[in-house]
Amino acid sequence: MLALHLLQSALVHVNTLLVQQVLAEPAWTKKLSEEDRRGLTALFWSNVNPYGTFRLDMDKRLDLTVSAAVPRPRTPADTAARSATETR
Repeated sequence: MLALHLLQSALVHVNTLLVQQVLAEPAWTKKLSEEDRRGLTALFWSNVNPYGTFRLDMDKRLDLTVSAAVPRPRTPADTAARSATETR
């Protein structure tokens, strides 16, 4: 949860820098009223793509090897090792 809070804080910081850069231009000083300035916020998400960018190339085939696509079944040893690490 703290990592998500850090991510949100970083995004607000970057957005604040973007807004400050635009407002430093003299053309925007004349266009914005006091009401417009009060409505500005650094909590916008239009510049964020949380899902990443996926490039789709329809000329290539996917590499669907069995070892990469199908995980191996769990064994009782896996379960015991997992419970041992959770108790630490």
